[in-house]
Amino acid sequence: MSKQSKKELLHIATLGKSVGLKGDMKLHIKTDFPEQFKQNATFYISPEKTVTISDVNFQRGTVRLEGCTTPEEAKRFTNAKLYATIEQTRKECTLEKGQYFWFDIEGCDVYEEALLLGKVVEIERILDTDYLKIQTDSALVEKKLPKSFLLPYNDNFIVDVDVEGKKISATGAYDILEAS
Repeated sequence: MSKQSKKELLHIATLGKSVGLKGDMKLHIKTDFPEQFKQNATFYISPEKTVTISDVNFQRGTVRLEGCTTPEEAKRFTNAKLYATIEQTRKECTLEKGQYFWFDIEGCDVYEEALLLGKVVEIERILDTDYLKIQTDSALVEKKLPKSFLLPYNDNFIVDVDVEGKKISATGAYDILEAS
């Protein structure tokens, strides 16, 4: 995430090398919502500058940007990161019941029963599992427990998520903290 401006921007893809003769570029998607990438969709490449997609080919994993019709024009955007705002993401992406955006989970306090274990500072995806990176509460760090730990985000450990109250209830998390 980038906080370079008043808008909070989420990195959702990176443009790769130019492919073919019409200005197509490889698209490296960094989001669980590929439906965002469609014709006429606009994304930030910096806090002040946007680009618009004129064509998408998911089979080839490519996009073409508006105004880029040659490989030379497309090369100017090689390695450019595409960003969306939180508002744009909420509008364009549909969650199923029990699903949450990572940016809503980050910042939540994690409790096991009444014990505050820490705060989610980041989410990491390792293979096909998401892990909450938790900065351990200072009271537990004073007891010589690790400063941070990873908690798998699955039904075995996560009991309840309240993104509005910024609270996650977990089970077995204290054992993971002690073993970290």
